[in-house]
Amino acid sequence: MSKKSNTLWFILGATAFNILITIISFFVLLLLYGKVLAPLIPETGVAWGLPVIFIGALALSFVIYRMILKQLLKRIDMEKYFDPIFGPPPARKD
Repeated sequence: MSKKSNTLWFILGATAFNILITIISFFVLLLLYGKVLAPLIPETGVAWGLPVIFIGALALSFVIYRMILKQLLKRIDMEKYFDPIFGPPPARKD
């Protein structure tokens, strides 16, 4: 496979993985909210939980995604397998 196709597959896979992390985070936070906080909050305040949970799930998914990507970058030489997304490829030092 070429570097361009590797880059495309990486972007598609990373996007799908980030969406999956967001969905899992949302349901975990929703479950925790329903079990722990919802019984303690008055009924008028419970409606605010869903938007807060959604924003929290987005933030949590980006934190998890970034941590995983940092570990991946430590192990894999990205320039060897992927083309740069923006700008021309770096000049070779041969």
